[in-house]
Amino acid sequence: MSKGYVREEIIDTLNSFHPIGLDKMGSIKLMNRVDTKYILSWDTLTVVLQLAMPDYRVQEVMGERDIAYRTIYLDTLDKAMYRAHQNGRAVREKIRVRTYVSSSLTFLEVKNKDNKGRTDKKRIRVSDLGSLSDEGGDQFLSSNAWYRLPQLAPQIENSFRRITLVNNAMTERLTIDTEICFQNLINKKTTSLPHIVVMELKQDGHAYSPISEILHALHVRPGSFSKYCMGCALTDNALKQNRFKPKIHKLSKYIQ
Repeated sequence: MSKGYVREEIIDTLNSFHPIGLDKMGSIKLMNRVDTKYILSWDTLTVVLQLAMPDYRVQEVMGERDIAYRTIYLDTLDKAMYRAHQNGRAVREKIRVRTYVSSSLTFLEVKNKDNKGRTDKKRIRVSDLGSLSDEGGDQFLSSNAWYRLPQLAPQIENSFRRITLVNNAMTERLTIDTEICFQNLINKKTTSLPHIVVMELKQDGHAYSPISEILHALHVRPGSFSKYCMGCALTDNALKQNRFKPKIHKLSKYIQ
């Protein structure tokens, strides 16, 4: 079955979900949360969406339910944040500039993960990457991150499309990322993962989740996936990447 055909089926299925708008999403921001990630195929995603429909609504923004995102990840020149992940540090940080393409909203974001597996995200609205200094970016990082703007440089640009589901109880969000592409902003190498789906369940804690039951029944197991680290590893063979090699090997048949 071609990806194009499966994508049409997915869009048709999304159109059958009840929508939820941004105005009602405010009560479920989950800026401090537990994240669980899954990697699956397009065919499996079709089944997951059909089974999830009774228990979830789909986020709709300006009439769109499959929304384009663009992210630029910042790091130090020696890639301290990448190395922290590669070296197995439980406490780590990511800094990025994320743009919601259809709405042209851009944010400077800091994501910190603690040694209990919780993720804390903070962000401020900015115009674009070039305006960070003029729009309070350094002050924001000073209060919320381990690094300041002068220490950082753009490393990886990442684009993808995202579906967001919210359970009827309004206690969790499920993000579904497809058409994932990377460009290394240092060496200009590009790569993509067009045939995989990265799903992330975001909860306040490890409460009952309908989607967890669905994925378990389909034999889809949790697994790690950092877009920033995978983007670095897939576009720069000179980097130490022992921790990511099993994942790269698993994904190699999907890489273009």
